[in-house]
Amino acid sequence: MAKLLIIDDERAIRNTLREILEYENYEVEDIDNGIEGLELIKKKKFDLVLCDIKMNRMDGMEVLEQALAYSPDLPFIMISGHGTVETAIEASKKGAFDFISKPPDLNRLLITVRNALDRGTLVTETKVLKRKVSKTRDILGSSENINKIKETIERVAPTEARVLITGANGSGKELVARWLHEKSQRAESPLIEVNCAAIPSELIESELFGHEKGSFTSAVKQRIGKFELANGGTLFLDEIGDMSLSAQAKVLRALQEHKITRVGGEKELEVNVRVLAATNKDLLKEIEAGNFRMDLYHRLNVINIHVPHLTERTEDIPEIALNFLEEICRDYGMPVKKISDTAMCALQELPWTGNVRELHNMIERLIILSDKTITENDVISFANPGGGTNIGTAISSNGHAGTSSSSAIDYEKFNNFQDYKDHAEKEFIKFKLEKNNWNVSKTADDIEIQRSHLYSKIEKFGLKRAVE
Repeated sequence: MAKLLIIDDERAIRNTLREILEYENYEVEDIDNGIEGLELIKKKKFDLVLCDIKMNRMDGMEVLEQALAYSPDLPFIMISGHGTVETAIEASKKGAFDFISKPPDLNRLLITVRNALDRGTLVTETKVLKRKVSKTRDILGSSENINKIKETIERVAPTEARVLITGANGSGKELVARWLHEKSQRAESPLIEVNCAAIPSELIESELFGHEKGSFTSAVKQRIGKFELANGGTLFLDEIGDMSLSAQAKVLRALQEHKITRVGGEKELEVNVRVLAATNKDLLKEIEAGNFRMDLYHRLNVINIHVPHLTERTEDIPEIALNFLEEICRDYGMPVKKISDTAMCALQELPWTGNVRELHNMIERLIILSDKTITENDVISFANPGGGTNIGTAISSNGHAGTSSSSAIDYEKFNNFQDYKDHAEKEFIKFKLEKNNWNVSKTADDIEIQRSHLYSKIEKFGLKRAVE
């Protein structure tokens, strides 16, 4: 149900609007002045505001400006008994969705409200889709370390300063880089990522700077490098501590002169690129060992952002876990499962050697293998998939997870997490079907998925009822 706020100093207008909108099944609150209206907007989430223009304590246009500065996507419909074309234009320029004269025409009011709410929904959905396409998640957590990172991003992103992001694998260095790009003046231009550790040292220069046809044996055609692709935008050099010394020298030159030369080429190409770099290594130690150039280090390390290990901010785990829980359940098309307080405490006590990435996989595993509520016992049982827990028999007769005393699964047979997940899902569904005497409808209700979805799973995994 959409939640609406009416701000108007005339009681009769507030009562009339409220009666009309509540009849249309909207949830409505009203207030008689702009100052208190702004306070309500900051405290509560509204889907739409109807605001009078001429009010005593604060003008409606001022309310509009301050409210949109706080919540830019909040739709505003301005209403006034002294409406003119100039007033309507001014309201639109300041960000109002529409302008309605008093007394409002009932049909026009309802159509305008519906259109404003639809627009608000589309704006929200567009932002969500953009996040999914760009792979940019929110930086979750409110610990002191995370708040400091968010503040630093806000300050540094609009500048052209180079940033060196440090931290352990899986801690979220790439996410910090993405937000630095999205909040920068280059946000409309490309963000090009290069994982320096994943590219063989003999190919890294070609990857970064491109090459000319025939410059080496396999160079059958000209290739554009990452620096050129990122021109006007941002280049993110992930795991830069693994870059070869020869490539480091060329990167240094590109940073100093804003020029590159393709491998096998002679022509200098100008590039306008902001470079962000990340590493899980101690670059000062790498410099001492002769593996990294000190001059490049100082070029990259204008601003340093260190992303803490998950065990250094365990107070953030509940927020992150609940976010992953909702996201994964939504992707799987199932109702969002609950997680008990004791299970959450158990999550906070785990070592998290894989950081946030490991936590995401753990939550996905718990969603697949647990019942409607994830318990402490589930966390203990499934915390270490390679530690000897037999998924097929880890579910006790009452349907809850328990520690198994049987022999461990041969985890060597799984090539990746998807293979393991499919195996676990198959065993879980098989157990539930057998427990419910192969009653598909009851099993679908039990594990909270659609019956057609369960039939698809049975067919996918080739599950068959044992002949008695």
